[in-house]
Amino acid sequence: CKARGGGLRAWITLRHPLHTKGVPEGLQLTGCQPAGRGAADVSALATTTPGGARREVQQGRRCAMASPAAAAAADGAVHAAPTNPLVTPMLTDLYQLTMAYAYFEAGKHGDTAVFDVFFRKNPFHGEYAVFAGLDEVLRFLDSYRFSEADLRELRHILGGRCSEAFFEYLADLDLSKLKVSAVPEGSVVFPRVPLLRLEGPVGIVQLLETTVLNLVNYASLVVTNAARHRQAVGPSKTLLEFGLRRAQGPDGGVSASRYSYIGGFDATSNVAAGALFGMPVKGTHAHSFVSSFTSLDEVRGRELPPAEGSAAAAVGGAPMELAAAALRQLEVLWSVPALRALVGDDTNRSELAAFCAYALAFPHGFLALVDTYDTVSSGLPNFIAVALALHELGYQALGLRLDSGDLAYLSKQCREVLSLAGQALGASQAACLARCQIVASNDIHEDVLLSLNEQRHAIDAFGIGTHLVTCYKQPALGCVYKLVDINGKARIKLSEDVEKVTIPGRKQAFRIYGKEGMALLDLIMGENEEPPQVGQRILCRHPFAESKRAYVIPSRVERLLDTVWDGGLKEPLPAKPDLTKPKERCHESLSRMRTDHIRALNPTPYKVSVSDSLYSFIHQLWLEEAPVGELS
Repeated sequence: CKARGGGLRAWITLRHPLHTKGVPEGLQLTGCQPAGRGAADVSALATTTPGGARREVQQGRRCAMASPAAAAAADGAVHAAPTNPLVTPMLTDLYQLTMAYAYFEAGKHGDTAVFDVFFRKNPFHGEYAVFAGLDEVLRFLDSYRFSEADLRELRHILGGRCSEAFFEYLADLDLSKLKVSAVPEGSVVFPRVPLLRLEGPVGIVQLLETTVLNLVNYASLVVTNAARHRQAVGPSKTLLEFGLRRAQGPDGGVSASRYSYIGGFDATSNVAAGALFGMPVKGTHAHSFVSSFTSLDEVRGRELPPAEGSAAAAVGGAPMELAAAALRQLEVLWSVPALRALVGDDTNRSELAAFCAYALAFPHGFLALVDTYDTVSSGLPNFIAVALALHELGYQALGLRLDSGDLAYLSKQCREVLSLAGQALGASQAACLARCQIVASNDIHEDVLLSLNEQRHAIDAFGIGTHLVTCYKQPALGCVYKLVDINGKARIKLSEDVEKVTIPGRKQAFRIYGKEGMALLDLIMGENEEPPQVGQRILCRHPFAESKRAYVIPSRVERLLDTVWDGGLKEPLPAKPDLTKPKERCHESLSRMRTDHIRALNPTPYKVSVSDSLYSFIHQLWLEEAPVGELS
């Protein structure tokens, strides 16, 4: 049979690049003969379509489908798909479509517009933020197409208020005339400085607003929150993201894991995020596991062989009953008067059974939750007994976890007992117990971390969930998407609240560094101004406060906005998002900030300035656009 345009039609199967469990019914599509292929080549693609569903694909144009990746495949190119298949042109607010239609009816939809994405106020009572979400924005742009199913839904939603010509316009939309510049993902950023600049036909750029903001607002908020937690604990401690169960839905959980990792966390408990993004996944057991055991009889008789390559294995050591070995180690501990005075001489044996069961399952990954019954008198000695039993067989326990109580006091108490036990039992046991980490959880957040630092805690790793992923301290960043130029004419948004007045026109942005290598300020300039030069004195001004100005002599100048899309991707995107580069950039960017700008308590405000020329232009345009009042 023939498709429109006379091309041969064949069945093709399209798959989402990250979702590999097969194609649901309805994703098999009919496609036109690819250019340059003969009929024999096309017939080789033939396959069966479930349910007999047939949807037409026209070469070089959009197609009807269930995923953006499938839509993009119709033009024969390889396209990067958004991580979340809900991210399509339909993920928008209705008023974007009504504005686009009004532009269309007015004949303005092709006018060239420039929009800036920025935020107005730093989050978490701090003086900086970290930009994230760019990778997902580019994936969204690269797969941007309205499907036939989308258009049917829009006809219904808009209730016959729009002409059919408008839907034909939407059907043929492409982003070949769009240009996007952006700050690199993972960079430290500040209010008013554009994070993204989008330039193109106003009808198209307007339609992108809601989705772009959705993709960068939460991402930037979470990565900033994670970076603040990293700053609070310092570089040597391990940070584990444990927030999936408390996150705002599945996408909130996966996104939080991803952006927490970029912001400085070391691993996540989220298995799906680990699989999607190649992140380290960590976890142990819950209180329910411990309390599910009622007697040592449940693990008696279960043996563990020596660790491969260990000294015990080298001498042909036999498997050992772990529970019996742990009981022997408990008796050894209680024989030391100083230890007996600290931990007593009785532990919960069902807890010991649980620890043995977990160690038998994961002898190389034994980390015990020690606060189910009593941390010091039961959980801690039971852990030490199992850790030393494992040590006899050549295994190294990972550590213990505290999930309640006075974390600073308990961590120091645990470390003291571990050290004392090691000193009493011998060098080999001392080294084993010294390597055991103390992990803490229990509703930890940035302020708790700072308080723990003041109390000189002995915690090695922190599991942080609710406050991190929900951004409990501040649930929204407030990025905005503002028109700053139309057809080469700068536009300004005025307000009685000066914070909401926009900086008009096409702009470029630079970070100015001082002689010590630290960032001094960010400078916004008009697009046609000469960029700042090293060693050249420049006048930097507050955008709206006339008296706030200073001369600066740069020792280094960093351009902040790079072109990332010019009718298409400037660089191809990997099938899976690469988190390594933005994670490294976040660390490097923070390292170039003065400590007083990024400290948690009363940070020094970082200066965002405009050039003298742009300052004059802002205020000239303000006077031109603001109506003159009349008093009588």
